[in-house]
Amino acid sequence: MKPLDRTVRRLGIALVALLAISPLLPDWALFLVTVSLAKGLVALGLVLLMRTGLVSFGQGLYYALGAYTAGMAPRFFGAQDALFMVLAGTASAAMVCAVLGLLIARYRAIFFAMLSLAFSMILYGLLVKSPALGSTDGFNAGAQTVAGLPLTGMVARYALYVLALLCAFASAALLHRYLASHLGRLTPAVRDNELRVEYMGASVRNVVHLNLVLASALAGAGGAIAALAVGHVDPETAYWTTSGEFVFVAILSGTGNVAAPFVGAVLLELLRNFAYAHAPNTWQLVVGGVMLLVILFLPEGLWSLFRRRRPGTA
Repeated sequence: MKPLDRTVRRLGIALVALLAISPLLPDWALFLVTVSLAKGLVALGLVLLMRTGLVSFGQGLYYALGAYTAGMAPRFFGAQDALFMVLAGTASAAMVCAVLGLLIARYRAIFFAMLSLAFSMILYGLLVKSPALGSTDGFNAGAQTVAGLPLTGMVARYALYVLALLCAFASAALLHRYLASHLGRLTPAVRDNELRVEYMGASVRNVVHLNLVLASALAGAGGAIAALAVGHVDPETAYWTTSGEFVFVAILSGTGNVAAPFVGAVLLELLRNFAYAHAPNTWQLVVGGVMLLVILFLPEGLWSLFRRRRPGTA
C-alpha cells in the first residue's frame, strides 16, 4: 500500500480508537484532550510553516481571531451552533491572513518571526483596550447545539470532544494530501533553495502565502474549539506567550508526521497539569527541563522515536 494511504488509514484507526474509548473517559480527560486537539491544530499549521523553512511567533493572532469570532457569533449573528462557530473562526483567521500574508510572505528568518509576532501583539493591545470585547477580562463563550443537536451537561463536553476529533482528523488528512500534491512538494523545496524553485517557474511568494493562509485557518479552528471548550475568551489568546507555547508544541513533537503535533499537544497538557499539581511553584522549570532534554537528545522531536523504530513518510 502507498505511504499516503497508510498514513490516512492510521489516522482513521486513531480516530475510531479515541471515539471508542471516549465513554470511559472522565470529564477532566475529555476536556484535556479537547483543548489539546485545539492546540494541536495550531501546531499542525506551524509544522507546515516549519517545513517551508519559517517559524512564526505570531500564530496567537489567528488563534485569538478564531476564539473571538466563535465567542461573538451568538452576540452579533445569533448563531448558537458549535460547528458554525468553528467554521466562522476558521474563515475569519484565513481572511485576515490572506491580507496580512501579502506583506509577511516577503520576509524570511528572524524578520518573518518578528513581523508575525508584531501583528499578534497589535491585536493583543487592541483587545485589551476594547471594553466592548471585555477588555482584559474577556467574555464568556458557548454553544447551544452541535450540527443541530442540543448541548446539555455532560453531552456538551462529549460533543465538543467529538467535534475536536473530527476537525483534527480532517485537518491532518487534508494537509497530508496537500503535502503530497504538486504545491505541497514545493514546500520543502522553498525551504532548501528558493532560487531553484523560481527557476523551475514556480512563485515562492505564492507558495509561502498559501501556506500562511492554511496555517492561519488551522489556528483559527483551534482557537474556536478552545473557546467553546473553556467557555471563555480573553486577550491572552493573542499574547506572545501563547504563540510561544504553540512553537514549543511543534518543536516538542517534530515535523515528521501530520499526527505528531496532536501527540505533542496532549503530552504537553498532561505534563503541565501533573507538574502544576505536584510542583505548583516550579512547574515552569519542569516543563522547561523537559524541553531542554528533548532538544538535546531528540532534536527532530518526539516523533523521531517512531521513525527510528520504523521508517516512514508523513
